[in-house]
Amino acid sequence: MCRHLAYVGPPVTLSSLVLDAPHSLRRQSYAPTDMRGGGTVNVDGFGAGWYPDGDGSGPGDALRYRTASPIWSDDSFAALAATVRTPALLAAVRSATTGMPVTPSANAPFVDGPWLFSHNGRVSGWPDTVAGLAGGLPVTDLLTLDAPTDAALLWALVRRRLRAGDDPAAVLAEVVRAVAEVAPESRLNLLLTDGATIWATAWSHALSLRVDGEAALVASEPVDEHPSWTEVPDRHLVVARPGHHRTEPLLTTTGVR
Repeated sequence: MCRHLAYVGPPVTLSSLVLDAPHSLRRQSYAPTDMRGGGTVNVDGFGAGWYPDGDGSGPGDALRYRTASPIWSDDSFAALAATVRTPALLAAVRSATTGMPVTPSANAPFVDGPWLFSHNGRVSGWPDTVAGLAGGLPVTDLLTLDAPTDAALLWALVRRRLRAGDDPAAVLAEVVRAVAEVAPESRLNLLLTDGATIWATAWSHALSLRVDGEAALVASEPVDEHPSWTEVPDRHLVVARPGHHRTEPLLTTTGVR
């Protein structure tokens, strides 16, 4: 399984969380602590998305870097990450599910305007179990998937609802429940940000949260030893922004149909 994180707060360099923190994504890629039976090494590429540190008027469209190389071997990204400062980011390292392609386009984050998305886990019985859900998407959405993977399909399901203006918390909850109904052995940790708020689900995989008055950070595993990290309970949804967060059961999320 993959590892991912999202941050919103005062501008930081990409490298501060992705590469340099005591338990950064780079370290998690080869020394994860809580994979829960989902593999041991995240060697199948990585990606990072961020927002320009502009005039303070709010995040614009996200920027992105993706590659199929292991994160520890990419000197070009290390040089970039040390210089880019951003008020929000989403990054992920990948351990590809057997049989799925290892290409840059298969890696998170998936992007659409200001939205950045990642999936940590797998859809069981892929692709047969979710063929019905895929069939409900417009043909153009299926023809333009980033890659023929479960994560890319989940993103298409989420993106369609976001483009319709639906509440992101409801979108993630409903997509997770719909997939879990037809593929009950799935691991469905979804992570989404628009540069101001973070939405995430914990479904059969590890997820932790750290929020204070200035910043919000959601990650598969804590990136440091700060005492304010808390574990998100399984089968829960979290919504986080600086100074605020809420955690709700996915099966009874308020306001979700």
